[in-house]
Parts: sequence; C-alpha cells; structure tokens
Amino acid sequence: MVSRRETWTTEEFGTSHTGAVEAVLADGTVPAPVYFDSGSGGGGDPVSQWSVYDGHRPHIPKAAALRAVCSCGWAGPEHPLDWKAIGDLDLAEGGSEQADASERDWDGHTAQVETTTVPLPETVTMLLERLEEEIDKLTKTSPVAGVRAARRLEVVAERVGYWAARHTAADLDTAQAATHLGLNEDAARKLMARFGRWSPYR
Repeated sequence: MVSRRETWTTEEFGTSHTGAVEAVLADGTVPAPVYFDSGSGGGGDPVSQWSVYDGHRPHIPKAAALRAVCSCGWAGPEHPLDWKAIGDLDLAEGGSEQADASERDWDGHTAQVETTTVPLPETVTMLLERLEEEIDKLTKTSPVAGVRAARRLEVVAERVGYWAARHTAADLDTAQAATHLGLNEDAARKLMARFGRWSPYR
C-alpha cells in the first residue's frame, strides 16, 4: 500500500519524476509510514508526510533532517532540523524552511533531467510556445474554436508521432529512448506504443 504524502511532478516528465520531501532520522534511516487510528477500529491509511515525524507520540519518531527524493531514485542533500528553534511549533511550520529548500533541490534535479533529454531545435520550441499563446488568446474570444484548435493539435500529434515513434523504435531500445525523453522505461514504452499504435505489451 502506498503511503500518503504531498508529491509534485512536472507536466513533461509526469510520474517518471515524482518528487516529495522525506524525513530522515538521526541514524540516517528513513522512518516507516505512520498509521493514525481512524476511529473505526482500523489502523487507517499509512502516512509518510514529513511533518508528522515530530516525536510527539510514542509510535512516531522525531525527524533529524529533511531531504527531497524522486521516484527515479534520486535523493537530495539533507537539511538538518533545529529542534531548539522549532520549540513548540508544529513541524509543518517549524520545518518549512528545510522543506522549501528540499523542494528547490528537486527543482534543480528536474532541471538536470531536462539537460539529459534530446534537445529540440529553437525554432520548434518557439513555434510550440507561440502556438500555445495563440490558442490561449483564441479561447478567450471563442472557447469552442479553442477546442477545435486543440483537437487539430491532437490530429497533428498523432500523425507526426506515428512515424517518429516507429523510427525511434528502430533506432533505440526502450532504455535509450527513456533517457532521451526524460522518462522511466515504463512511461517511455507506453508513450512510444501510443504514438506508434502498437501494444505496449508486445
């Protein structure tokens, strides 16, 4: 069962790079998820949100530091918690500076991922940005025209994506394609299959 905690993604990389703030104990280990009594006799859902690790209850350890982590396996530097300064504050408030620093670390990580992807020509990037701006303008005056424009984009993407995916599959294996796209292998395989119109389980 997946524990509940706040996470973030980027539009392009999606769940291939899901970020979160993680609590770290004094011995360097990561605490297990915490279960809160739901009042119905069950243990409730597991929670691993960093702010619950304040040591205020016997079964909840006290975090010594916070760091950013990503679903790709990357982990950022630890940001120590100053419990003397935190005092009686809730950890969500007292540790906000360390949590914000961790989130910035993850932003830096996704920026680094961006540098490993296959670069797009500046002309293509500029055209895509301009197209988005023009459709946004169109939507303000005629929402239905904006929908039609978005649909035309889908048609174009399906048409050009078909041969792009087919040629990529001929040139690269899934791991290589995933690296160039900034995705994990499962996401890359599904994306290629959707554009190339084949089963992702072939």
